[in-house]
Amino acid sequence: MPVSQETETRAKEILEQLRPYLQADGGDVTFGRIEDDTLWIELHGACSGCASSLMTLKMGIERRITEELPEIQAVEMV
Repeated sequence: MPVSQETETRAKEILEQLRPYLQADGGDVTFGRIEDDTLWIELHGACSGCASSLMTLKMGIERRITEELPEIQAVEMV
């Protein structure tokens, strides 16, 4: 089922809000796509090789996205 433009726009806005926290540690995040109920993102810089990247993804980014966008059930890395 195609995702609404509103959901995609809101997901991008949330990632923009989270970006400064990642950049403060030398990392970054970009929107990939939304497929079914999953948001696919790409982590860059220090975040791409960090041992804590899975924790950042699941406990930080995924938690925020799923709280604000209940139609998104998971966030995964491209």
